[in-house]
This record gives sequence, structure tokens and C-alpha cells, in this order.
Amino acid sequence: MPTAPNRRAVAVVLLIPLMVTLALWAFAWPAARIAPRDLPVGVAGAAPAAQQLEQRFQQRDGAFEVHRFDDEGAARAAIEDRVVYGAVVATPQGPHLLTASAASPVVSQLLREAVTTSVPEGTRVQVTDVVAAPPGDPRGSALGASVLPLALAGMAAGAVVTLMGLRGVRAALTLVGSAALVGLAATAVAHSWLGVVTGDWWTEAGVLALTVLAIGSAVAGLAALFGPRGIGIGALLMVLLGNSFSGVTSAPQLLPEPVGAIGQWLPPGVGGSLLRSVAFFDGSAAGGAVLTLSLWSLFGLAAVLLARRTPKPAAPTPTGPAREPALTG
Repeated sequence: MPTAPNRRAVAVVLLIPLMVTLALWAFAWPAARIAPRDLPVGVAGAAPAAQQLEQRFQQRDGAFEVHRFDDEGAARAAIEDRVVYGAVVATPQGPHLLTASAASPVVSQLLREAVTTSVPEGTRVQVTDVVAAPPGDPRGSALGASVLPLALAGMAAGAVVTLMGLRGVRAALTLVGSAALVGLAATAVAHSWLGVVTGDWWTEAGVLALTVLAIGSAVAGLAALFGPRGIGIGALLMVLLGNSFSGVTSAPQLLPEPVGAIGQWLPPGVGGSLLRSVAFFDGSAAGGAVLTLSLWSLFGLAAVLLARRTPKPAAPTPTGPAREPALTG
């Protein structure tokens, strides 16, 4: 009969390949299936020519969600408001493609290729980047790489609070304070040093802090509800799924369904989208993301505040025979 150490060794041997398989599925599968899925794009211009452009997008069934606009000005406004990723304007000189590399350099390149290949050979396609990515990060790689450090920072905060046995107000203040400091430090690096984000400094710091707080408080809240195993659940949600399903390096609409939608319900993904909104689009389409992060934070903090300390066992009372009082003479 196998002994306990042998059973633990077998469990480790089986667990490691399972974890690797899960990580490969979470990271490699979405990356290998990048393609537009109901990607919001716009078409503007005179009716006959604009209708032809719309039909070309619709020929790729399920790839694009086409929005019609009256003119180029309306299409530009929709891009700046994050309603669409780009738009094609029908002009007498040919199609004029409007993109927003700040929203997603991958989508901008995809739209450029889609429009160029759909027009007759030799037709010149004018391209204008309405909201350009910052010079410090033209391909968006640095912004995409920021998701994992934020997830790890929040994960570490939640785990440390749990392992140190902090509960109640002390735990909540620790989570809030650490998230605030991470937000300030991360903004100093990303904005002031690297120039990866270019919006309002303090707003970006608040977004980064709220993202870390949502992750850290969720991990601590899960641990308060389920014990140490809650840290593992938090790691699965925030680091493994949250990071790989975030869509920050491409776009949520380029990931396989329902991965893109799931990623936008988890703090790393929605935090990345919110950071893009405040860094490049003056906060457009930020309301839903703020609400999602706030709900995660409130859930975690409420669980931490309501958790009770485990009472210490009472000291054992002596059970020996009672001593008779000494006689005095």
C-alpha cells in the first residue's frame, strides 16, 4: 500500500503536466486563433460608394460589425469615442482609411490589409491615424506587457494580507495603501520614464491603483471565504485567465469567443482597456470599466471586512487531583 510521501510524489508528478497544459491552453490557444469577430468598424461617405464598402466588410461573415456614418467628421468622432476601431470613408479619390493605433496597433494593421486587398489593384488607399500610439510605444508592446506585473502585484498583496493573518479594517487599509503606492510607482515608470501612456498623470495613477486593488482585494476576499485554497482560485482567475484573456496586446474582439468577453469581466483585461481610455482617448468609454473594477474591489473588501479571526483555542485546565489545604497549628 503506497505511503503518504509516495502519494504526494505521484500527485506532484501528475499536477505539473496538468498545470503546464492549462497554461498552454490559456496563453497559446487564444494567440493562435487571432481573427476579427464582430470587430466594430465604420463606413462613411456617399450612399452608393459607402454601400459597396459596407458590403465588402459584410462578405466576411461575422468578422466585422459595421456602423454607418454620414461623413468623415462623424467617423472620426466615433473613433475618438471608442465606438469603432477604425472607419473607411468613400471619397472621389478613393477610399480613405481612418485608424486608431492607440486603440490597437494590431487592429490598425488588420484594417489596412483588409481595405487594401478589397479595392481594385492599383487603387491608392489614403490612411490617417486619428489617435496614434505614443512614440514611446508605437506597437503597443509595452502597454501589453504591463498587465502581468499589475496582476502579480495585486496577487502578492492579497496573498500577503492573507498569510499575515490580517483581517477587518487593518487588512482593507493594507490593500488600499499598497494599491495606491503601486499605482504611483507604475505611473512614474510608464508615463514619466518610458512615455508608454500620455494622458493625465493622476488619472492614470488612479486607474492603475484601482486595477491592483480589484485584483488584491479579490484574492484576499476569496481567501477569507474559502481559506488558503482561495489564493489558488485567485491566481487562476487573475494571473492565468485574467492575463491571457485580457486582449491588451491585440483587442478583445480578436480573441476566440467567449475568451474576449470573459477577459473584459476580469480586472486585468478591463483594467488594460480602462488604461487605454484614459491614456489616449480622454476617458471615452471608461464608465463600464470603472464600474467593473469597483465591483471587484467592493466584493473583496467586504469579504475581508466581514471575515472573523479564528479564535485561539483556550488554554487547557489542569486535571490532576485537587491539593488539600495545608494544616496550620
